[in-house]
Amino acid sequence: MLYPELFKQLEAVRWDMERDIPWHQYKASSLSDEQAQTIKMNAITEWAALPATEMFLRDNRDDSDFSAFMSIWFFEEQKHALVLMEYLRRFRPDLVPTEQELHAIRFEFDPAPALETLMLHFCGEIRLNHWYRRAAEWHTEPVIKQIYTTLSQDEARHGGAYLRYMRRAIARFGAEAQAAFAKVGVLMASARRTAQALHPTNLHVNKTLFPRDTIQSRLPDPEWLEHWLDTQINFDAVWENKVVDRILHNMSLLMGQSFQTVQELNRYRKGLAATRVPGVLPEAV
Repeated sequence: MLYPELFKQLEAVRWDMERDIPWHQYKASSLSDEQAQTIKMNAITEWAALPATEMFLRDNRDDSDFSAFMSIWFFEEQKHALVLMEYLRRFRPDLVPTEQELHAIRFEFDPAPALETLMLHFCGEIRLNHWYRRAAEWHTEPVIKQIYTTLSQDEARHGGAYLRYMRRAIARFGAEAQAAFAKVGVLMASARRTAQALHPTNLHVNKTLFPRDTIQSRLPDPEWLEHWLDTQINFDAVWENKVVDRILHNMSLLMGQSFQTVQELNRYRKGLAATRVPGVLPEAV
């Protein structure tokens, strides 16, 4: 089981909201209304770990190890929402999300294949790590800059934990897991070809609720994410390429082959239908 070891590793580096966030360094003149509004939207988006965890537990009932790991992931992701709301409570109480706004993004996701969902969230952690790194650069107020840096580091560790479970899945299921990971990897590394950002919070997950079946569609401002990425934090082609590079790098480690482009990964995906390719599982992220 991976859960006991992951618990120890993540417990050892867990930050404390009171001790490790430099609240005393707050500079009111360095926080604009525009920036404060984005903090509220990020706080609500992080709250989406609640319905995501409910989905994971439902779709992984046969995997107690991974389900137990959800206790860590859920705790730390909800803590992200809490620290952003605590920032607003202290410095912009008028923008603290209401319980109704938080509850609006709690809805049931349709069942989905567990392996594809695992890969989807692995890529989501990589993407969010880069989004938050860019947000930390864009913000001008010292405390929120540190918060976003802290959150980005958590997301990187979560991605590493998901990678451990992906490595285990290849050892157990072989080509089936490789095909699932390659399929979603091609999708998530092709964001420049899509009209919207590719992240779990921006994907349709409930047919009966369409089109209001994404997390972003249920925010107070459904158009916020694209504006945040394109206009505010300026998540441009350079940053997008960093995300793609990390996805391809990790797919190369998982599959034991070198993928320099999405096209190479896609050709590998197509080849899996005809040939079972054994996975090579090095200890790296």
